[in-house]
Amino acid sequence: MTTPASRDKRPLQTAELYRYVLDHNPPLDPVLRDLVETTHDRFPDRAGLQSAQEQGPMLAFLVRLTGARRIVEVGTFTGFSALAMAQALPADGTLIACDVSEEWTALGREAWARAGVADRIDLRIAPALDTLRALPAEPEIDFVYLDADKDNYIAYWEELVPRMRAGGLIVADNVLFHGEVADPEATGAAAAIRAFNDHVLADERMESIMLTVADGVTIARKR
Repeated sequence: MTTPASRDKRPLQTAELYRYVLDHNPPLDPVLRDLVETTHDRFPDRAGLQSAQEQGPMLAFLVRLTGARRIVEVGTFTGFSALAMAQALPADGTLIACDVSEEWTALGREAWARAGVADRIDLRIAPALDTLRALPAEPEIDFVYLDADKDNYIAYWEELVPRMRAGGLIVADNVLFHGEVADPEATGAAAAIRAFNDHVLADERMESIMLTVADGVTIARKR
C-alpha cells in the first residue's frame, strides 16, 4: 500500500540541492549577477524582497515562450526581475515597472542601462493601483509579474485581469508566504495571501497552477 509519506515527492531542500538547481538553470549574465550581489551589499536588511535567483531565468523563459511584447510588473525593488524579463523581450517590447521607491529602483536603472534594455522599461514611481487604473482598459497586456505588497494582491489582480489578452499570463510570487498560508489562523500578509489564493482559484476568467518554486509561484492564464 502507498502511504501518504511515500507519495510526497518533495526533495529535502538543502544548500547543496539549491546550488545544484542553480547550476542546471541558465546562468545569470554578469549584469544580473552583479545586481543580485549589489542588492545584498547595499540593502542587506531588505534583500529578501528580491526575487529568487532561479526566478529570473524562469520569468525570461515564460516571456519568450508566450511571445510577450507588453509586460506589467507590480513591485520592482532593485530591478532584478524587470531586467530578466526585459532581456527576453523583443527590441520593440515594453515593460511597465510599478514601484514607490526611487532609492531601490535607482539601482535597477543603473543595471538596465548597463544591460542595454533601459529603453524597454517604463518605470513609474507611484502607488501601483494608480498606475494600473490609468492603463488602457483594452485587453492588451501579454504578461504580468506580481510581487508587491501582499494586502493589495486581490486589488491588483482585479485591475489586471480585464486588461490581459486571451492567453496572457499572470505570474504571482510569494503565494506560499513562508509556509504560513497553510495556517487557517494566519494574520497579516499571510492572511492576505490566503485570501488571494482562494480568489485566484475561484476566478473562472483564468486557469491557474500553484508551484512550490522559491516562496511559491502561481501561474495563471487568461482564458
